[in-house]
Amino acid sequence: MRDWKSRLSVGGAGASSKRQNLLKLLAGLAGVYLLVLLVLGWYWSREPAAFSVQQHAREAAEASQRQLVTGYTTVETLKRVAGTLLDKPGGYLSNDVAPPGVWLDNMPSWEYGVLTQVRDMSRALRKDFARSQSQSAEDRDLARGEPLFHFNNRSWALPASETEYREGIRSLDRYLARLSAEQPQAQFHARADNLNGWLGDVSTRLGSLSQRLSASVGRVRLDFALPPEQVQAGVVPPVEEEFVETPWMQIDNIFYEARGHAWALSHLLRAIEVDFADVLAKKNATVSVRQIIRELEAAQEPLWSPMVLNGSGFGMLANHSLVMANYISRANAAIMDLRALLAQG
Repeated sequence: MRDWKSRLSVGGAGASSKRQNLLKLLAGLAGVYLLVLLVLGWYWSREPAAFSVQQHAREAAEASQRQLVTGYTTVETLKRVAGTLLDKPGGYLSNDVAPPGVWLDNMPSWEYGVLTQVRDMSRALRKDFARSQSQSAEDRDLARGEPLFHFNNRSWALPASETEYREGIRSLDRYLARLSAEQPQAQFHARADNLNGWLGDVSTRLGSLSQRLSASVGRVRLDFALPPEQVQAGVVPPVEEEFVETPWMQIDNIFYEARGHAWALSHLLRAIEVDFADVLAKKNATVSVRQIIRELEAAQEPLWSPMVLNGSGFGMLANHSLVMANYISRANAAIMDLRALLAQG
């Protein structure tokens, strides 16, 4: 009887030991899995480095045996900027539905800033740069490619965002092939009015960004309390005050969206500096373009803090959003000055 109880006790202890070992193994595997996801998420969240616009355009032209005509650098840079969204480490993350991509928000915000600039430039190409006048027919490849970049940026299937954006890049490449052919079948008009139109869109984007960044510490927005038709002459109209503040969970998203705008726009402006060199020289505007690029590149300096700090205006902690707003506002002011130069006869 004792032998039977002894064997039963030993068997039970062995089963319990096996369960504990299995639980330890599963816990260890889960820990390793989470560590891998953490490292992978950190790696995927690194912003892509800048690239040399002129060198890339030259190498791309040599590889495809195309001519470096006016407009080539701008279109090739737009292709590279759009391609970076899809080919950077981790690929396109905004529509991820699995970890670690689904847990990340800083890089998707950066991607949205870049994508917005891609959309604005592709629209400017279709609407202005590739047409000689308002009554001209639009380029067929740009007409097909521009709407593809406006596809839902968070669609993960049927079709996925990446599929549409790659097709948009291929449309840009077909336009570029016709533009740089020995007998060009496409046009690129590097005129001051065309450039001014695109810069107007850029200025609107940057103005909105600077306001959203400045709202990180909260600000009072003033507005008339009465409609204009009810305001009496000689009487100061009443003013309403509204306190506007960025939600705490959105501060880092707006910050990284601004960095995405700055990254894409600095490359596109370097391309514009090449293709519109004659126009900028005649308007004495080359220095203005380089000043804008300098401000945008300063906005991309590495962030040494583990998180986006949101200290008060003159408090002890830094406010990274206000620093970013300063660079964006200075770039926007320089764009306004540039547009004034381009508008002069």
